Amino acid sequence: MSFYISARFIDKLSIHITKNYLKLPNVKVPLILGVHGRKGEGKSFQCDLVFERMGIDVVHMSAGELESPDAGDPARLVRLRYREAAEMVKVRGKMAVLMINDIDAGAGRVDQYTQYTVNTQLVNGTLMNIADNPTNVQLPGSYDSEQIQRIPIIVTGNDFSTLYAPLVRDGRMEKFFWEPNRDDRIGIVGGIFQADQLAKQDIETLVDTFPTQSIDFFGAVRSRLYDEQIRQLIQDVGLDRISQRVVNSAERPPEFHKPDFSLPHLIEVGNELVQEQRRVQEMRLAEEYNKSLYFNRKLGDTTAQTLPKGETIHDRDFFHAYNPDLNNGSKPPLTQSPNPTSYAGQPASTHLTPQMMSEINRILAQGYRLAIETVDERRFRTGSWNCYGSYEGDGAIAIAALETCLADSSNQYVRLVGISSRDRRRMIETIIYRPNSKAAV
Repeated sequence: MSFYISARFIDKLSIHITKNYLKLPNVKVPLILGVHGRKGEGKSFQCDLVFERMGIDVVHMSAGELESPDAGDPARLVRLRYREAAEMVKVRGKMAVLMINDIDAGAGRVDQYTQYTVNTQLVNGTLMNIADNPTNVQLPGSYDSEQIQRIPIIVTGNDFSTLYAPLVRDGRMEKFFWEPNRDDRIGIVGGIFQADQLAKQDIETLVDTFPTQSIDFFGAVRSRLYDEQIRQLIQDVGLDRISQRVVNSAERPPEFHKPDFSLPHLIEVGNELVQEQRRVQEMRLAEEYNKSLYFNRKLGDTTAQTLPKGETIHDRDFFHAYNPDLNNGSKPPLTQSPNPTSYAGQPASTHLTPQMMSEINRILAQGYRLAIETVDERRFRTGSWNCYGSYEGDGAIAIAALETCLADSSNQYVRLVGISSRDRRRMIETIIYRPNSKAAV
């Protein structure tokens, strides 16, 4: 079976790979090619088809290998796989590439809740170092003065804006946005249904009926067509015997007849999948379940919450009483905790020091989103912090949440983080509590 390969895809990958094996005079060639685009559009599959067409060897890595409980392991693995690809070129005498799938899932920062670990830093630093010195890639603890073969790196992902900016800059990474046009979609879907002898006109109609769906949607439609025969097999064999019939059975494997590949049936099955997608988007049960986690919530935003039962307007005005209108230029820090008052329905705090109050005020006064993070003693050494909650604008809620956090995390480190709402960068990081010691600020 021959699958469709986009001419644009072949052109981009073949040029990038070949260019990295040539010695062009006074030309700096980017080592990394980043293929990015919507989910399910066949980025990795198209890459595999191009590699097979060019007859080159591939060393694969996945996003799951870019993190580890042991600091330094993923970065070492990247170097090891790169050197493995270089050795393959030396031994087999043909091109090889290093392929990293879904790099943004392993090394990207999707939002302020994504942990930025030591391993993430080391992986970014390692890839940048390899891109700058592609023939001098050393393993930790050893040094080999002999240069190795330059190996082009192909990475795929959905959103490269979540990656470390210096890694994706021009000169290190060349970017290729993969968005199949109508002709590409018809060609790829035609390859999916090639064995089923579906007419080209039916394929065009099917693609035009679901113009916003990704490529893998049509593969799911084809898979769904066999459900009726599999259901019949289970009924004939029996639910209690289907395992013995399918796995390690002495009988012949089950045979399946060609299902109904008529266009109306394909569209009917496609509409069922679309309806299931809509249910996933509309249910959003997590939002309902997390309403009870008002202060001790791990995910979500407090800015859209209504006043909880028992909270008064005076409680909400507490922050403004100690932090005058930011528009009048007066921004005195909070120097003392309020006397017996309550905010957000909580009793007055005995956990917060004036310095903690001042730090909360400083972060919010600059317009940053305030995040509270905690970590135990063991993970503190590797920098693997956990997000306790995120708050914006309302100091009363942030103070009450910090009180609860300190009460619940007396044996953990606690820090405050100021996050820019515009580009989600972490602008301020301050450790305010250390276990078995006084407050840090």
